[in-house]
Amino acid sequence: MAESIFKNTLLRAFDSELIDRLQLKWVEFELDQEIEWIGGPIRSLYFVEEGMASMTTTFEDGSQVEVGMFGYESVIGISALMGTKKSLNRVYTQIAGCGYQCGIKRAQEEFERCETFQRLTLRYVQAQLVQAMQSAGCNAIHNFEQRLSRWLLIGADRANTDRFKMSQEYMSHMLGVTRPTVSVAAGHLKHEGLIGYTRGEIAILDRAGLERRSCECYKAIRDYLEDYAAFDGGTMESKAAATV
Repeated sequence: MAESIFKNTLLRAFDSELIDRLQLKWVEFELDQEIEWIGGPIRSLYFVEEGMASMTTTFEDGSQVEVGMFGYESVIGISALMGTKKSLNRVYTQIAGCGYQCGIKRAQEEFERCETFQRLTLRYVQAQLVQAMQSAGCNAIHNFEQRLSRWLLIGADRANTDRFKMSQEYMSHMLGVTRPTVSVAAGHLKHEGLIGYTRGEIAILDRAGLERRSCECYKAIRDYLEDYAAFDGGTMESKAAATV
């Protein structure tokens, strides 16, 4: 089989016929681009190729906290396939990038075929749940420097780069802490030579060291996201053929 032209985990697993049916359109994501907003209609799915987006929960006082990350393994807007009409969260880009757009009607038609597209998108939903559950446990048990290390590593993995622009104010919003808390923790990681931080740009200088500084939650999330698309594509088809 020819090597896939795609970087996105799901698109790489789809065959050419499925790709053709989705009628994908190339899109570029600017920094802080709003992809979904609370109460807004979900009109498209977005398969991220490069860059990173965050899903946040917003509270009455306007504060928000990150509840999900999207990178090259992701598809944004998947809740629409489960019957959601309007977005319950805000989704916007934190690292500019690019990807592919698929109209929601086209995606729903493909989902209802109950074939590869449905199986893999449901596997991605499970991957999101695993990440959310692991992060919730991590936030309750582990110290903030471990949590910050985990978050930086996961963000770098999703964006597929060890250098990206990210303000301390943004990190404080995403992690649900004050800016001074982020400043102190980031300062410790910088002093240890694990990260560099200058003018809002973060660079992971010692990935192995930062992984040791993190907790087991990073590896658990990383490994699941790397493997969630692996499945025996012929299993259901083979069973159907055997009954004919």
